[in-house]
Amino acid sequence: MNRFYYTKSQAAVFFLLLSLLFSRCRNAENQAAEGQIKRTDTIIPAKSVEVKKNRVMADAQTIIDRKQVPILCYHQVRDWKSTDSKRARDYIVPVAAFRAQMKILADSGYQTILPDQLYNYLAYGEPLPEKPVMLTFDDADLDQYTVAYPEMKKYGFKGVFFIMTVALGKPRYMSKDQLKELSDQGHILGSHTWDHKNVKKYEAADWPIQIDKPSKLLESISGKPVEYFAYPFGLWNPEAIPFLKERGFKAAFQLSGKRDPKDPLHTIRRIIVPGEWSAETMYKVMRRSFP
Repeated sequence: MNRFYYTKSQAAVFFLLLSLLFSRCRNAENQAAEGQIKRTDTIIPAKSVEVKKNRVMADAQTIIDRKQVPILCYHQVRDWKSTDSKRARDYIVPVAAFRAQMKILADSGYQTILPDQLYNYLAYGEPLPEKPVMLTFDDADLDQYTVAYPEMKKYGFKGVFFIMTVALGKPRYMSKDQLKELSDQGHILGSHTWDHKNVKKYEAADWPIQIDKPSKLLESISGKPVEYFAYPFGLWNPEAIPFLKERGFKAAFQLSGKRDPKDPLHTIRRIIVPGEWSAETMYKVMRRSFP
């Protein structure tokens, strides 16, 4: 009797210990499962990025065949002076005209896009707003900050500022702090060389001066990579394109010439808005120039 009771007690203790061990194992399994779920959650974004990286870029002909996005190019935005020549006025848009041009774009339902959006549309076919337009500004003139920037802000417009870095901080040009503000507000800073030297005339020694140093300076101002370039005078040659690609430029912008059939992303078209154009003329020419 005593032996039976003792054996029964041992059995009870044994089953109690077994039950506790089983419970701990289940808890460990649950914790491992929860940990696995968390690890899976952290992997999902990485997989999404990986898929995005594996997108196949369109070939040159497909890029050329895509509907072109209107891209306007501005230089100075100020009222004319008596000393301004007729040729100079081609690059000087009076304040009232610029305001009217921004208004007609907004009233017509246009939305500004930035270079990354354009690049992803051309290269990968990603969608754009129904009526996209890109506003670009060359050289870093001060009135782009004092006049164009606040006017664009009224409509939620963003722009691309192609900077000629030799001019920064000089009279009638923007400062580094002003460029930083533009970048912080969602506008894009692009390269327009150091001192506007014609790319078609570059020799080996020009690339560090005209391209590398300006990019580093702009990156130090904005804290963002410089991935877009505008050719001075809109002039380009096929020989320059490989050098731009080597330096990480995803796209480059000319003016109204034909795109390179082999490298359309590095010869994207823009049109200059002359000072004589009214808002209505700008609108008509823009629509006609970008079929």
